[in-house]
Amino acid sequence: MSKNNKKTNVRAICFTAVMSALIFIFTYLFKVPIAVGYVHLGDVIIFLSVILLGRNRAAFAGAIGGALADMISGYSTFILPTFVIKFAMAYICGIFAEKIIKKNIIGFIIGALLGGAVQVAGYTLVSVVLYSKESAIAAIPENIVQTAVGIAGALILIVIFNKTKVTNKLRKMCDI
Repeated sequence: MSKNNKKTNVRAICFTAVMSALIFIFTYLFKVPIAVGYVHLGDVIIFLSVILLGRNRAAFAGAIGGALADMISGYSTFILPTFVIKFAMAYICGIFAEKIIKKNIIGFIIGALLGGAVQVAGYTLVSVVLYSKESAIAAIPENIVQTAVGIAGALILIVIFNKTKVTNKLRKMCDI
């Protein structure tokens, strides 16, 4: 590996770590309590990470940041499920954004909706196991709102970042 590749890899690792920290902060600090958990802004950063980091790095950043927020917030039973669910959400979104619809905003939207559906289904399944079927069903609208807030917030930031050329600069910086 050349010196330039090492520099690029270190930058990508550092940027992934920064995005993971931002996901943690936006999940932990910017939340509104609801009946079965809370609605937070962490998903905004996870979906944004898909565009800035690519699906693999975004999946890890989302999984780590979300799981850490659950750990610090006292939702210890959700640490592992959150890790898996946020990883899958970002990865699925990234597949559509990067591969299937060729880095088009429509690809991102379709991917985010499918990734969001995985999030809703994942948390519903976990709630059935941990609580009850009735509780899980009652939480579905809250999980949908969580996902919708994440997608809408990310779309706003993506449009702003694209218009100001920030997206390309950040992706180039990490050789993504």
